[in-house]
Amino acid sequence: VQLVESGGGLVQPGGSLRLSCAASGFGMDYYAIGWFRQAPGKEREGVSCITFVTGSTYYADSVKGRFTISRDNAKNTVYLQMNSLKPEDTAVYFCATSCSGLPDDAWGQGTQVTVSS
Repeated sequence: VQLVESGGGLVQPGGSLRLSCAASGFGMDYYAIGWFRQAPGKEREGVSCITFVTGSTYYADSVKGRFTISRDNAKNTVYLQMNSLKPEDTAVYFCATSCSGLPDDAWGQGTQVTVSS
């Protein structure tokens, strides 16, 4: 069971990035998938989540209207489209196999997102 994030990078304020969370070793379509982030010196926080039954989506207030989560079960991948990025979005972004981000979940290694001019 493995999750691999990709798509991070350096972007200017107002720019966009699309993160991918690809699963191997299991069918992602039976799991809720959550995106989390951790900035230096701060606790990890939930960013967004998509459920597996209804495809319902959830967003932190800080990213509502700017980020969009989606899933492609055929590709076993969940995406996080991030628009109108702000410096405060700078963090390492992780995906995990739940909306709660529990220690027993499968976690990816993270991808760095840096928003800076």
